[in-house]
Amino acid sequence: MGFQGVILDVDGTLVLSNDAHAQAWVDAFAKYDYQINFEEVRQMIGIGGDQIIPKFAPGLSDAEGKGKEIITYRTQLIVDKFAPKVSPASGARELVEKMQNEGLHLIIASSAKAEELGVLLKAAQVDDLLNQDEATTSSDAKNSKPAPDIVEVALSKLNLQPENVVMLGDTPYDVESANKAGVEVIAFRCGGFDDSLLENAIAIYDHPADLLQNYDNSPLSKV
Repeated sequence: MGFQGVILDVDGTLVLSNDAHAQAWVDAFAKYDYQINFEEVRQMIGIGGDQIIPKFAPGLSDAEGKGKEIITYRTQLIVDKFAPKVSPASGARELVEKMQNEGLHLIIASSAKAEELGVLLKAAQVDDLLNQDEATTSSDAKNSKPAPDIVEVALSKLNLQPENVVMLGDTPYDVESANKAGVEVIAFRCGGFDDSLLENAIAIYDHPADLLQNYDNSPLSKV
């Protein structure tokens, strides 16, 4: 038997938003007089603000004070400015439809905050296909990726064993998080990470359309 469930990352997987997230961090830190490098924070996209805040502003926390203000402003930038302008990953909608037609149980597991998810799914053109109410976000996990928390919550909601589930993601943090929870990963290059950083995935494709084109020979195939 093949996989019965699929855990879906969103940013960089279904929608090409990783650069936008990095720029939102740069702008949010700048508002509070912290100058950070775009490329450095870009390599951290995929993990949560609980780790990014202390990385670039030692002594601050995402839970209180100025750190929380930076987080709040960054979220506002994503929702109001950046997310409405980003593009869906090639083949994102068609792949979701294919997996649903194949009878796979789908659930979202994203490091994005809940208030960001709706606009990101709309930008990915899959907001009518995926149940946002059942999604797992950073709000549902104590620790963000690469900790396994978000994936473990998604597994619990699917009510499936790890060996019966695969995750679709685009960052090394997706791979590490899922693997720690006992879940294999199919990775996409469209998130902007080198294959060497995705080497622990069971397969790597350019984007959802690439996986869809090769579906019958992919790990998702029941054959």
